Amino acid sequence: MSQGLDLLTISSTLSLGIADDSLQITDNRLNKKKNRSSCGSAICDHRASTRQIPLYDILWAQLSNSTLTIDYAEHKSKTNVKPATLEYPIKDLDEGIVEGWCSLLLERAYGEALPGKRVKVLLNPYGGQGLAAKLWATQCEPLFRAAHCKVDVEQTTYHQHAMKIAEELDISAYDTVACVSGDGIPHEVFNGFAKRKDAREALRKIVVCQLPGGSGNGMCWTLTGTDSGSLASLIYIKGVRTPIDLVSVTQGDRRLLSMLSQSFGIVAEADLGTEDLRWMGGFRFTWGLLTRIWGQVAYPCDIAYAAVMDDKDAIREYYRQGVNSTVEGEVDNYDGLPPLKYGTVNDELPEGWSLVPHPTIANFYAGNMSRMSADATFFPAALPNEGLFDVIIGDSKISRMTALKMLAAAPDGSHYDMDCTKYQKVEAYRLVPRGKSGYISIDGEAIEYAPFQAEVHRGLGTVLTKDRKYTGGEVLLKNSA
Repeated sequence: MSQGLDLLTISSTLSLGIADDSLQITDNRLNKKKNRSSCGSAICDHRASTRQIPLYDILWAQLSNSTLTIDYAEHKSKTNVKPATLEYPIKDLDEGIVEGWCSLLLERAYGEALPGKRVKVLLNPYGGQGLAAKLWATQCEPLFRAAHCKVDVEQTTYHQHAMKIAEELDISAYDTVACVSGDGIPHEVFNGFAKRKDAREALRKIVVCQLPGGSGNGMCWTLTGTDSGSLASLIYIKGVRTPIDLVSVTQGDRRLLSMLSQSFGIVAEADLGTEDLRWMGGFRFTWGLLTRIWGQVAYPCDIAYAAVMDDKDAIREYYRQGVNSTVEGEVDNYDGLPPLKYGTVNDELPEGWSLVPHPTIANFYAGNMSRMSADATFFPAALPNEGLFDVIIGDSKISRMTALKMLAAAPDGSHYDMDCTKYQKVEAYRLVPRGKSGYISIDGEAIEYAPFQAEVHRGLGTVLTKDRKYTGGEVLLKNSA
């Protein structure tokens, strides 16, 4: 019995074929169907029964104990996938042929993705509403196991525990760190890598991903477009390595990395000032924004930029050209963190910068990812690896109704096109708050209420995405009004 390279004929009635985008299962075995006539006799249907499973959903295939086993992700609904298994006894076939076919199926199914990932799982049992452990056990782990990923799970037990784990991690033993948590744990992981002498190598070698175990889950929404644990798991299992920009933030004698956002004003207040409302889930952030928008509070500060683009039409065109391009991370010759092009907040202002007073500012928001939560696509023009990050400034003088319209437009990023939205791309900035107390948020983590400076590093970190793109920029691909 001849076997084609992409066709495995198991018997005269059953064959498995690898098509361009699917596994095709053709079963010619007789199917008895009840005759609908009054005689009640049975008839035989000789038509072939063909089933297709997208290659993207194929998790694993192997021959063991004369049985061919194929594990795949079965879509139970739009937001739920479960592992499923097909088994076929292999009796008279050459094992080498079957094993070769399995290798070809996995090669086609994974493409540029790495099969059998070695995953360090960091689970924060206290994140969000405290449901991370259940999420991992019921939605995520079964898929990782079915995909034959080598999984090592560790629970975080105290603040910055994940930072310590990342700092001491044997990076030769893993290729992925998966954080079942909110955005705080991946923030700690990146900063743990930053503390290492081999920071550059760790940040480039180990991919960091977030499974949605927190309230906002901005990183997960940006990378996968979902807060479904099972769908996100499938995307990461099949994900491709993607360099992303990270931002250095300096304050006092401290330097830390930001992977998501930096905020001052309403957004920082809505995030850090609602910690007691975590029982509300992601809605606590929306509630915090609504109450502060209604108060029309100003947060005076002085800001200096290394701005690159501040015309929204130009930014839209820049995004359209960049969204489908693939750019590697920068080539460098350092071992730790990259040098700071613009110095620290303690240095004199860089040449060409000037601190501009903003006495009526309501919100300063800088982001290097597109989405901060399910209903907050604040930075639709963000690209993973561009060497720039996006800044939005809001003024307290705009009307409450206009501010509420901006908030209502944030889920899909359409606030971008509102006249009151000031949107720009920058390389670096310095912010000097006035007043004595308030909130400054870096990736949702509080830092001291004091001057700080931020600058971007192109492609310094590494994550997993489906297609080397961030989600959330679809609004910019539409024809503008």
